[in-house]
Amino acid sequence: LCRGLEVLYPEVGNISCMYVPDCSNYREKITHWPEPIVKFHGALEDAKYILIMVDPDAPSRSSPIARFWRHWLVTDIRGTDMKNGRIQGQELTPYQPPTPPAQTGFHRYQFFVYLQEGKTISLLPEENDSRGAWNMERFLNRFHFNEPEASTQFLTQNYEDSPAQSPGGGGNAPK
Repeated sequence: LCRGLEVLYPEVGNISCMYVPDCSNYREKITHWPEPIVKFHGALEDAKYILIMVDPDAPSRSSPIARFWRHWLVTDIRGTDMKNGRIQGQELTPYQPPTPPAQTGFHRYQFFVYLQEGKTISLLPEENDSRGAWNMERFLNRFHFNEPEASTQFLTQNYEDSPAQSPGGGGNAPK
């Protein structure tokens, strides 16, 4: 999953394929920070891209009934902007920071970048009703997206949970 994408938050830096550390209150800070800087250095300058951020572990890894909670969905991102970390385009789902519920263990926050190839991307009315339990696979199939151009993830848990605790699915290494 960790292929060619950087996700940077202020003070923490690039957290691609990492656990967000508990020190310096980083876990609490990312729940309040604005959208991260997402960079895909391999982007084609004259192409357009789509960025998806999801939590496949909502509400917990042991019971992901709201799997693929949609945290961010942006289309029509110019390749030059993607290279420089300026996520500007049509925001179909505004950014929502990582907010894992207390006592649910670690959550994976996954980022995917797809080449848009001139397609007009939209959400169906029922997809706009809720961010949770999003059928991401159906969405990707509808627009004939196969493999992402780049992807990454990071793991974090609720900042009120002890780093030693891992109820609800635990702190396994990123998968």
